[in-house]
Amino acid sequence: MKSCWALLLGFGISYYFSADIYNFLVRPLAASYPDNESHRLIYTGLAEAFLTYVHLSLFTGFFLAFPVIAYQFYMFLAPGMYKPERKVMLPYLVVSPLLFFTGAALAYYYIFPMAWKFFLSFETTGGKGIPIQLEARVSEYLSLVMQVIIAFGLAFQLPVILTLMARVGLTSAAQLARGRRYAVLVIVIVAAFLTPPDVLSQIGLSIPLYLLYEISIFCCRRIEQKKTVN
Repeated sequence: MKSCWALLLGFGISYYFSADIYNFLVRPLAASYPDNESHRLIYTGLAEAFLTYVHLSLFTGFFLAFPVIAYQFYMFLAPGMYKPERKVMLPYLVVSPLLFFTGAALAYYYIFPMAWKFFLSFETTGGKGIPIQLEARVSEYLSLVMQVIIAFGLAFQLPVILTLMARVGLTSAAQLARGRRYAVLVIVIVAAFLTPPDVLSQIGLSIPLYLLYEISIFCCRRIEQKKTVN
């Protein structure tokens, strides 16, 4: 119930500032246009703009409520865990949101400008033919933005997943090190699915994910060393 109330409060705050949030998310697109002419996003249904703001408010409301939701989830699990296990879980409650927001920031500040410029490069003035101009629907644009942000945030949970697997014995630093070549292949495939269809965006996600994979190997080694000492 506390998580639901936190989500409802986050939704209310987000909806109040939904116009500002929309302007923030549309800024990379506006900055990607090659000229100073006015451009616009359109909606083709009477309720489309309203429902888009509702979805956007739920999206950002979940971000605002996530610390409360994560803490409530921890409090639900804590009575069934030993004291050392509770100490292990607490750092993940801090690291996981930080990694998520880092991935979201990478998408917003690095991927979006490159991807939007790539897509806008297909606009033409027409010449002797018919011009090609972007008339994007606001719901489609914001859905794509939210999809990419969530995808990047979840992809950046890689160290959390791998270190948790190492703690419970499902993997080891040696196994991860031996599997580097396969990990690179999987990372490239995942990046191709999660990013817009341009090479720069895919590289922009692949490199950070590989670095996070190497960090995961280092963290797993530290975990194994502590287990050996204990």
